[in-house]
Parts: sequence; structure tokens; C-alpha cells
Amino acid sequence: MSAPLAFPDLTFLQDYFDDPAGWKAIGDLLKTVFGVDIGPLDALGGHDRSNMPSAYFDAEGRCVANFAAFSMPLVIDGRRVRAAAWQSGAVLPEFRGRGLFRELIRITLERCEQAGFEAIVLYTDKPALYEPYGFVTFREQSFTGPAPAPGNAFATARRLSVENPVDLALLRETLARRTPVSNRIAVCDQSLMFLLNAYLLEDVTLSWLEAEQAVIAWRQPQADRFELLDIVAADIPALDTIIAGLGLAPTIVTVQFPPDRLGWEETASAVDGDLVFMMRGPQALMPQAPFRLSPMAEF
Repeated sequence: MSAPLAFPDLTFLQDYFDDPAGWKAIGDLLKTVFGVDIGPLDALGGHDRSNMPSAYFDAEGRCVANFAAFSMPLVIDGRRVRAAAWQSGAVLPEFRGRGLFRELIRITLERCEQAGFEAIVLYTDKPALYEPYGFVTFREQSFTGPAPAPGNAFATARRLSVENPVDLALLRETLARRTPVSNRIAVCDQSLMFLLNAYLLEDVTLSWLEAEQAVIAWRQPQADRFELLDIVAADIPALDTIIAGLGLAPTIVTVQFPPDRLGWEETASAVDGDLVFMMRGPQALMPQAPFRLSPMAEF
């Protein structure tokens, strides 16, 4: 890797998340800039071991600018892709305008290329920052249609909590053997983001279907509505089986990932939100059909 730009009042560090002082410093930076608390990660097993952070620190030990990449293997249109995800790009307000963010993007991009990642994905509310580096914006879709008639299964689901050690162990075991929830685009292996999102998204319910050995992440915004966010299982159950197992009787279903494995007819519609999904990689790897990465995989 080429040498980082030197700033007389700052120290450049990499791969510092295992240092307690460094971990606290990145937590303080993200809380200041985004209002995000990464403290729950400590209870969920700590940071992703594939993470590659690069940062500048001041003389007081504050992390004043950071950018990180981590491994996020994906399946895209049926092909497994060795992808990286970018996150934690932040600069303290008083240090902006000095080129720190631009330099950290350059360094992180170089590290991803040296590591052999085929593609890079990110979420941002400022896509213009990344377009000069070859990132393309994709409009994500949700999928809505009439609920199928419930299957023959009985309502046997039990709720799970990431704060319960027994449930957390079951979630980790199931995540370790999951199959991608969609062949259009889905994560192949990214357990920590699922667990963190399960902790942070207060309106999401996690349920365990014993017969299907499946974890279902879902919401019910209204009595006649069902929203499916993710399925964690070695074999993806059909939508009618899921609804029956949860003991629900909705009339309308919305699925927040491509439902190509659910045996169900739907209509795609654009997702509204502040963040957009961007991807950098060869044209042949770019998703070709309406898609959304599960909200349980967002980072």
C-alpha cells in the first residue's frame, strides 16, 4: 500500500479495533457524527474480525477520521461474489475540509483491491461523494402482494431475543449454516450485522420455526399486514409455511428482499429512505433485476 498522507498534528493507524482505547475512540466518533452506539457489539461477540479500519488520531487519542471495510460475501444473480462492504466513514466536524475523508477512501479502496475483493458495496445519503470512485447507485425495491393461503403447519413459532444467551447461541448456530435468502442478491455469510440489527431495530420480531429449523425476522404493522425482513435457514421455507407457523392471517404481504425462493407472486415498488445502495465492480456483477438487500443485512 502506498504511504498515507501525513498530517503534522495527527497519527495514522490501521486495524486498531482490538485495542480497547482505539475501540472506545471509534465508538465515540460514530456516536458524535451519526448518533450510533456500537456498544451492543461487545455483548454480541465484538467487532467483525474481517474489518479493515484506517484512521487518523489526534494527540489526545481521539479518532478524528475513520473509514473501514469488512468482508460481506454475496450471491448476485446466482453467482457467489467475494464482496467487501464499506462503513464507519466519519470525520469530526472541526477536522473537515482537510482532505482526511478523501485520503481514507483512497487507502480503503487500495486495501480492498489488494485483498482481491471483486466488488464493494455501501449505503450512503451522499452518493455524490462516491461516484468519482466508480460507485453506481441502485434503487432498491420492496415486494408486495396478496397473502397466500396458510399452509398446513400449526402455529408453533417461539420468539427469540438476542439478549437471551440460549437464543443467541441458537441464532449464531443457524446463521453459520444459512443459505442465501435470494438468488438475485443476498448475503452468504455476515452474521454480526444480522445480530446487531436485531438488537437495534426495536420493532422487529425474531421467531424460531422448529420444524423448518428457520429464524424468521418480521413485522406486523397492522393486523391484516405482514412484513417479512429475512429468513435464516439451511433450506428456505415457502411463504405459506412461514405464515402458518407464525399463526398469522394477513391479507397483504410485503417482503423486504427478492422473494424468488418463496413460491409467491408479487409486485415490486421503490423503497423510500434517506440511504441509497451503491456498488463498485465489473458491469457483469451488477444486479440485473429488482432487488433489496435484507434490512437485517444493512450496515
